Amino acid sequence: MKWIFRTTITIAFSIIASSAAKAQEPSYIQYVNPYIGSADHGHVFVGANVPNGLVQLGPSQIAQTWDRFNGWDWCSGYNYISEEILGFTHTHLSGTGIGDLNDILILPANGSPHLHPAPFNQMDKGYGSKISKANEKVEAGYYKVLLEDYDILAELTASERVGYHKYTFNKKDNPHLLIDLGFRMNWDTPTDTYLKWVDDHTIIGYRFSKGWANDQKVYFAIKSNTKFDNIDFYNDSTAVKGYRVAQGKSIKAIVTLNPAKPVELKVGLSPVSTTNALQNIEAEIPDWDFAKATQKAQKKWNDVLKKIDFQADDNTKTIFYTALYHSYFAPTLFSDVNGDYMGTDKQVYNDKTHQQYTVFSLWDTYRALHPLMTILEEQKSKNFVKSMLNIYQQQGKLPVWHLWANETNTMVGLPAIPVVADAMLKGLIDKQDLELAYEAIKTTAMGYEHGLDFVTKLTYIPIENMSNESVAWALEYAIADFGAYQAAKFLNKQEDAAYFEKRYKLYKHYYDAEVGHFVGRHANGTFRRPFDPFYAEHRNNDYCEGNAWQYTWLVPQDVQGLIDLMGGDRKFVEKLDEFINLPEQLDNASPDISGMIGQYAQGNEPNHHVPYLYAYAGAPWKGAELVHKTMTKYFTNDPAGLCGNDDVGQMSAWYVFSAVGIYPANPMDGKYVFGSPLMQQATFNLPNGKTFSIKTKNNGPKNIYINKVKLNGKNYPYSYITHELIMQGGELEFEMSAKPNKKFAADKTFRP
Repeated sequence: MKWIFRTTITIAFSIIASSAAKAQEPSYIQYVNPYIGSADHGHVFVGANVPNGLVQLGPSQIAQTWDRFNGWDWCSGYNYISEEILGFTHTHLSGTGIGDLNDILILPANGSPHLHPAPFNQMDKGYGSKISKANEKVEAGYYKVLLEDYDILAELTASERVGYHKYTFNKKDNPHLLIDLGFRMNWDTPTDTYLKWVDDHTIIGYRFSKGWANDQKVYFAIKSNTKFDNIDFYNDSTAVKGYRVAQGKSIKAIVTLNPAKPVELKVGLSPVSTTNALQNIEAEIPDWDFAKATQKAQKKWNDVLKKIDFQADDNTKTIFYTALYHSYFAPTLFSDVNGDYMGTDKQVYNDKTHQQYTVFSLWDTYRALHPLMTILEEQKSKNFVKSMLNIYQQQGKLPVWHLWANETNTMVGLPAIPVVADAMLKGLIDKQDLELAYEAIKTTAMGYEHGLDFVTKLTYIPIENMSNESVAWALEYAIADFGAYQAAKFLNKQEDAAYFEKRYKLYKHYYDAEVGHFVGRHANGTFRRPFDPFYAEHRNNDYCEGNAWQYTWLVPQDVQGLIDLMGGDRKFVEKLDEFINLPEQLDNASPDISGMIGQYAQGNEPNHHVPYLYAYAGAPWKGAELVHKTMTKYFTNDPAGLCGNDDVGQMSAWYVFSAVGIYPANPMDGKYVFGSPLMQQATFNLPNGKTFSIKTKNNGPKNIYINKVKLNGKNYPYSYITHELIMQGGELEFEMSAKPNKKFAADKTFRP
């Protein structure tokens, strides 16, 4: 009896202790400022979502066409400077330079219904409402705003596949909901839309469109806690006669209801069917409990943010955790709860063994975001690669820029190959898929588009065959070819390895020793003349979103080879110094070229590895200066806190790595080069249950240089650490100094 009593007490205290522990779990979402990057050219999504969720539910605003980029700064649908909202849409892109999505618009309203969005500065001429920042609140997983013209409080949260709306009607003059499937932003145009009033609480439908994604299909279902009293359907402005069903290019609905209590809507999305959309709702948010759904969404965010316990001052923590938050916006889930997904070939597939993903901004994300996920998210990384292999089987090549079952072929090179190769080397591809992965790499690399037919013959791409961007394509091909080389070597395919080794060194054909840059070449072997290393206009340019100076360094796969081309360590370092001390002037250049320090452009991806190149020439202290200046100058805790497009998380992932003092300069060799950490300590809670801590000693605003390093208490003379060592767990300690230790890792033995 005493044993039972004591056991009961023990269990009771265990429950209490467990509850207390949960209650005391640190809140990492308090350090997320979702407004960072929402002004200027950051283009980040602002609204409610969960990590890598299909649904990104948030406001869509008026793209102010007076802007010199013709609405470019509204690619996500939102910009901090806007003071109006047209409605809430369920899909968004974050940080892109091309606009699409903003699908399935819903707006709670009252008064006389409008069927078309209001034009800029004329809110009385259409639907939408003014807002103010004082009445807007956004947190990880939650969004709230007062629609001032309607006096309606809107609250939003989400699960992976479901958007959850809560509308409190303070004004009840002809209260109604507008559903506008014809609503479009940016490059998008609807091609076929459909609505069906199923019952008093259910509507289903689809929206097909053509835009950046050439053939996008979104199926959805809407469940309401409030009875639909009546629904009037329209195709654009024309009333649709019929009973409960409407189909056309621009279907809209005015739903009248009685908001005696807050109106709640659960909107499930599916890439496959309305039936699946309904199942997604039932599986993910079965209850009518908005607060509970919000708590679940915010717990999901806290669970991913706590994967790195980052200790610094509150301002730096906010920039860091917001960057980590933005790193989890994409790739986005693209399969339903039952395993169905839409293939690139527009066939429906079912796979219950893994989850399919889309929104692969690979020209950006192969550099840092995917390497970051190989540390933090083993299973997701496996799913990302498996998704790419499925796409390969459906379209005959690995994805380039994949968007909602569409290959957009955006940007240059073959950027999926580095991701697949890196995953292979890190053991993130199942054994049964290794040969398929290599087949996908090799088949993709042996293509013929965009000058690739010259590369396969081990020669350069003549500018007669590619008058624009030939050098950019060639350098990106060489990076991908290093991935193919690594994969072939890993699988002991020696003949292929020898071939791809030659290919990844083809960059040397473009090096013009006379001018000291990579330059386009004519078929007769001569280099392009006249030549201006600052020329960055898009037309008749050998580079993509850049100039010769910015592309001079795009050889992360063979830095030693680049050093040799330039005449050795000293000349290499001198040229890097010259690069970052040049005038910051850019004429007629793409707005993507931003975040300038000299001609170094942090706002665009081809330069992201540049600060870390100093370490390869034995001068990591110079890299520390550049990376520290970049982090503190161009990443700030305000809406304009990004110096360029976030590029679906790549810009943010660069900061996450750099702030903890390491970076994958070559994203396919498993090495992370040291820079200049900003924190006192960062602890990685690894997927294998181990922890890896990076501690700093004597860190401070002026102590930006690594004086010496210890690994697990022992002196560590290298200027990099390997993926294998990180995943084993342990402790890395940086002793920082206000003066550079020019001897640290200067010897070739200790360089990356």
